[in-house]
Amino acid sequence: MKNEETSNAILKDIKNYLSSLPFNFQNASIISGQEEGLYGWITVNYLKGNFLEKTLWNAWVHPHGAKTVGSLDLGGASTQIAFATSDDAKGEDIIKVSLYGYEYNIYTHSFLCYGKNEAEKRVLAKLAKETTNWTTVKHPCYPSGYNISMIAEDVFGSECTKNDRPREYSLKRYITFFGQSNPQQCKALVSSIFDLKSCQRAENCSFDGVYQPPLSGDFVAYAGFYWTAWALKVDGSKSMETFNMNMKLFCSKDWKTLKTSIKDIKDIHLKSYCYSANYVHSILADGYKFNTDNWKNLNFQREVNKTSIAWSLGYMLTLSNMIPAEGKITKLPINNVLFTGLLLLFSALTIITLTYLVIALVRFCY
Repeated sequence: MKNEETSNAILKDIKNYLSSLPFNFQNASIISGQEEGLYGWITVNYLKGNFLEKTLWNAWVHPHGAKTVGSLDLGGASTQIAFATSDDAKGEDIIKVSLYGYEYNIYTHSFLCYGKNEAEKRVLAKLAKETTNWTTVKHPCYPSGYNISMIAEDVFGSECTKNDRPREYSLKRYITFFGQSNPQQCKALVSSIFDLKSCQRAENCSFDGVYQPPLSGDFVAYAGFYWTAWALKVDGSKSMETFNMNMKLFCSKDWKTLKTSIKDIKDIHLKSYCYSANYVHSILADGYKFNTDNWKNLNFQREVNKTSIAWSLGYMLTLSNMIPAEGKITKLPINNVLFTGLLLLFSALTIITLTYLVIALVRFCY
């Protein structure tokens, strides 16, 4: 993940292979986490039509009074947040973007090692590190009646867990985790992987000492955020209270009850959704500072207008110039609905006037 030499070697092989194929290959590179967040933001707002819309005459116009929405992406290794902020916001996490002649001040930050999978490894590493008996490690987030054995390398072999590695341990030694179905302990455990103390005295700070301006507007949470909400049956837009209630209910169930009541989720994913739910709650509430008031602005979505949400679409649109930095568009002083209504009214008045003239002409002639 952080080995530049290995990354360059892999990229070289990819470039050589793609260059041998019968199409115009130009380049292959690794985008930054910040770029990933920005492209996710572009994807969401493009699909929602917040940049452009077509008029009755097939002319592209900037939607009247259009507001962009924030983007929340949760992958396996990292997670990104991006949203439009005030023009006076500055810093390394602020990117000025010009799309179709309109400028946007975008805050975007990527948190490496806070992806759903890597964060779960950090939770496992924390549990294993705090006990000497690896044959019976209690896991409050896993359902009671469920246990899993894995080799130490699967837990401590990641760059994200290297700081938790015991001084002396065997990579091939087995660690067995036993589920406890304990909602309170699970919440405390998952919250502990976030460094919130570094932001205690800092204004406009999320976690790990990272700057974040105040949240504004609506947000679309997709990828891992969506699947977690879907498993809890709180996808779409629900209250924070409903999310917490469903999370506690889910985390209180034992393995047999979960398998009986939920048939459409594979075991490998089902056992981790209590952890995932607490992770999502922690990063949104404790990290990004969503609360009972603005939680309603969150929408857990998989797709928009039957198109899946992913940063790759935003990247493709930018690269292919489908969303150029500068573009010629028509600006209407009124929105399309009002304009269409006025047009229909004008047409109706014209027809009435012509009808009146025809009747008057007929009467005059006869």
